[in-house]
Amino acid sequence: MSIRLIDMVFPGDANHHGTLFGGVGLAHLDKVAFLAASRHARRTVVTAGCERIDFAAPARIGEMVEAVGRVVRTGRTSLGVEVELHAEALLSGERRLCTRGLFNMVALGADQLTLSPPPGIDIPTEADDWLRAADMVFPGTTNHYGTLFGGDALKLMGKAAFVAATRRARKVVVMAATHRIDFSTPIREGDMVETASRVKTTGRSSLTIEVQLWAEDLLNGRRSHSATAEFVMVAVDQSGRPEPLG
Repeated sequence: MSIRLIDMVFPGDANHHGTLFGGVGLAHLDKVAFLAASRHARRTVVTAGCERIDFAAPARIGEMVEAVGRVVRTGRTSLGVEVELHAEALLSGERRLCTRGLFNMVALGADQLTLSPPPGIDIPTEADDWLRAADMVFPGTTNHYGTLFGGDALKLMGKAAFVAATRRARKVVVMAATHRIDFSTPIREGDMVETASRVKTTGRSSLTIEVQLWAEDLLNGRRSHSATAEFVMVAVDQSGRPEPLG
């Protein structure tokens, strides 16, 4: 099973040519390799090295980048994770492979790796209509209780709604409203956080996007539904006025 990390290329992540910094791209790949290896092994893992990584094409400001990682090799205490980074122009749908490589991950203090998730853990498949993206909760986004700030959770959910709406409309979209947002369980430092978004309804120029937020303890596989929200996104023209979707 693959892990996906989805982000947008904003000016702060780009060089003076308007393309994604190579270091930022590598950070995305290393993070998704870590998530894939941790979920597979259910152990604390670290990056031991990576094979040659070639940058084949740039990712430009305003494009979506999608990092995908999947375990392709397991040893006694190590795993090989194949990673790819794609860029997508959300308005046209054009996609290009930017880079790929192989990360070697090592489980710390493990005599033998667990080669599959523990039984009874319900991990969603990719064969549904949800757009799923994973990320990691680090200390910089947590409060003094060690849980994810509500604002950062909303940021993740808003970004997921934007990507899902733009992909469907292939037009410039903006957030027009949010419906009720319910937080059910906290997301803790060290958890993997996953957004699942999908278009719920469409109007003449608007889309309602449902977004769910899930947390997963990578060491024991325990998953919890943390939040649900609905966002109304509106397609606009260059003057900012609503534009028909058709």
